[in-house]
Amino acid sequence: MQKPIQDPLRALTWSGGGRYSRRISKSREDGTVQESGGDPRQRLRLLGLKWGLCLLFLVAACAAPRSRPSIPPGGQTGIASWYGPKFHGRRTASGEVFDMHQLSAAHRTLPLGSWVQVTNLDNGRSIPVRINDRGPFVGGRIIDLSYASARVLDMVDDGLAPVHIVLLRIPPSRLVASPRAYTLQVGSFADERNARALKARLDAVTAGGYVSTVAAEGQTFYRVRVGRYSSREAAMQAATRVASHGLTVVLMESD
Repeated sequence: MQKPIQDPLRALTWSGGGRYSRRISKSREDGTVQESGGDPRQRLRLLGLKWGLCLLFLVAACAAPRSRPSIPPGGQTGIASWYGPKFHGRRTASGEVFDMHQLSAAHRTLPLGSWVQVTNLDNGRSIPVRINDRGPFVGGRIIDLSYASARVLDMVDDGLAPVHIVLLRIPPSRLVASPRAYTLQVGSFADERNARALKARLDAVTAGGYVSTVAAEGQTFYRVRVGRYSSREAAMQAATRVASHGLTVVLMESD
């Protein structure tokens, strides 16, 4: 009886003509393994082809475009909540420290760093906010707003509000971050006439006001803004002056 071979890959035999012979057959009775058949050069070519195909599939998978953020094309409608003092100063899912006085929000699926336009369906107020956290984790709610965002939307007292959100932009992938610039926003409207009326009120107290537009999911928003500042400190000083005239001012990163 032929002695069983424990590792068939190491059982190398040569047949006539100096060609490497490999055949694997295993007896159900005694476990005997034999090898024969095949040209080593052909085997190497086949092995190289297999590795080449594997590499090709790997590169194709890595180069595949990322899927669209999971938000309906026409936007998302649902209930918004807000959070503030209890989480102020804690780390968000993005790694940033949560500042309840900034326009930010938590969403379950949108990429961190995305900007969305949030409209309170009860009163028509609308603002852009940046997604920097994950949540809400309560059924039936679609977004968790910072205290500042909720205050601008006039929903702090109620705690909850029906809202419609549309995606403005997702964060670009870049290796070097561009320098930040800041602007002040005093309002955002779906109706241009309301924006122009607020702009006239703003012009009476300070120079440099303007109305900028942003389109999202087929809808246009008119944002009333003033100034462009290279430092957060200068923007904060300007915000204090404008707010002293009874206007609601939100410090934002400039587009």
